[in-house]
Amino acid sequence: MTSGKKTKAARSSVAAARSSVVAKKPKPWGTIIAVVAVLALAGTVFGYAYSQIADRNAKEQALAKWNPSEENKDPSDQIPGVVKVEYEASKHVDPTQRVAYDQSPPFGGPHDNVWADCTGTVYDKAVRNENMVHPLEHGAVWIAYNPDQVTGEALDKLKARAEGQPFTMLSPYPGLDKPISLQSWGHQLKVETADDERIDQFIQSLRRNQYTYPEVGATCDTTQFDVTNPPPFVAEAPGADAVPMDGGTTDGAEPTGAPPAATDAPAATTTASS
Repeated sequence: MTSGKKTKAARSSVAAARSSVVAKKPKPWGTIIAVVAVLALAGTVFGYAYSQIADRNAKEQALAKWNPSEENKDPSDQIPGVVKVEYEASKHVDPTQRVAYDQSPPFGGPHDNVWADCTGTVYDKAVRNENMVHPLEHGAVWIAYNPDQVTGEALDKLKARAEGQPFTMLSPYPGLDKPISLQSWGHQLKVETADDERIDQFIQSLRRNQYTYPEVGATCDTTQFDVTNPPPFVAEAPGADAVPMDGGTTDGAEPTGAPPAATDAPAATTTASS
């Protein structure tokens, strides 16, 4: 065999060997698995996000029926368990006085001239009744809970409904006869669990409902109330010197944080129901 033929044969042998190596090169399974995992994770994330959005939209649509309107001024009439009582508004007491409230927690009647902050405020300690009632007159909703019965995840669910939400406040209420009680002016609802759908229905129906609270346009902001050290709740029943439900003094107009509402809005609801 000539040298040329030998060289050609050698080259062919090398090429064949290379071809065999290329053919036998394993597939990049690690990369393939990683890509598949990333795609699966992305699908899960997007699926979860879509589910959350869909659930939120469904919840908003479900709550829409509880929006007050000229045709449906007090949607809470359709919520089972809501108690309604008529109270005279704008009756004030001194910081040292107590009121002989007819309900516990109270949701109307004479109250301290200084209102508790209700700008989405979560109070860690129970607060004096007379200060907590006043924001209800301004259209706020007060969520109270029994600290011996509502803790952990249940308490977190209540905080999520109040924290940072305008015209809303949350506080413990020692001795409460039910785990949770919601108050707006002249309205109250007591429930057993933080998952009760009536909680959101009550808030949607009555928070700043211009047809059900007396001082339409009044603000929740205050510079006179110390959120970090509020007047403490007093568990003992008030004495004989307590201000009766028809007592207190009228001190005139209060500061407002919004323009007056429509003039056809009534001052308060007038029907007691259960």
